[in-house]
Amino acid sequence: MSAPDPTDDPATIPYRLDDQVGFLLRRASQRHLSLFTATIPELTSMQFATLAKLNEAGALSQNALGRLTAMDAATIKGVVDRLGKRDLVRTENDKTDRRRTIVSLTDAGRALFQELEPKARRVTEETLVPLSQSEQALFLHLLRKLT
Repeated sequence: MSAPDPTDDPATIPYRLDDQVGFLLRRASQRHLSLFTATIPELTSMQFATLAKLNEAGALSQNALGRLTAMDAATIKGVVDRLGKRDLVRTENDKTDRRRTIVSLTDAGRALFQELEPKARRVTEETLVPLSQSEQALFLHLLRKLT
């Protein structure tokens, strides 16, 4: 069954789960995470995101790192703790505000990120392969508008 015509009155269209944005986003996310897990078994997607953001931005407060990776405070703390146990990140108290924790990549964390980055690019390519190049650009543009 095809998607409803967007010009139709929403009140007249039967509710179908398969046409709902949340359901479709979840299915796409599940597909992407399955590809990620198969390609990069060394890290969870959130651990990889943490390494990627630290590689991109440099040392960050744990709070800022959580915001920039779309993780709440408890989640980013757990991710940082697990990465720290593997010597992939280091933490230290901020010199000007001891309540703030600064997170940075270790040499091992930077090396692992650099090793995995080409694989992560392939995951993105595989996730988007059903779309043409112009559709991929539009899709990413529209997702950014939703976030």
